[in-house]
Amino acid sequence: MIALLKFAHIAALLCWCASLIALPVLLYHYRGARIQSRFTEFRLVTHYGYIGFASPAAVIAIAAGTALVFAADIHDGWLLVKLAFVAGMALVHAWIGHLVLQSGEKKGRYRMPHPMIAIALVIPQMAVVFWLVLAKPDLAWLAARLPAVLLETQGGSL
Repeated sequence: MIALLKFAHIAALLCWCASLIALPVLLYHYRGARIQSRFTEFRLVTHYGYIGFASPAAVIAIAAGTALVFAADIHDGWLLVKLAFVAGMALVHAWIGHLVLQSGEKKGRYRMPHPMIAIALVIPQMAVVFWLVLAKPDLAWLAARLPAVLLETQGGSL
């Protein structure tokens, strides 16, 4: 079961990461589509690339990763840091979705930001996530630097 979850998590994560790099490049490539056929092609490629590929890959990667955490009973500090960087990747994913929507709704009149902005934001996050998963470093030194209030329970009920 754990091997199947790892496979699903890694495969979906690779697809998601590839789409987080490819979609900004596609958006920039088609940014000035003036001919209707080019705009239609742009709209189909970016819309279905985001809705039909990137978003399902993100959902599968996160769901399989969550299931893997519980199945393998992982409670290490590196996992919390990894989840923070995955949240950053999800924010870039949402921003790319906003760009896809704006570029489709404005019919070529939307000024697309340079793709290197999204790529420069997401590649370091991907690198940190992969490093944390592969190295599984001991981050006790990081917890030692946090304020005590963050490390103790607050006594409230759920």
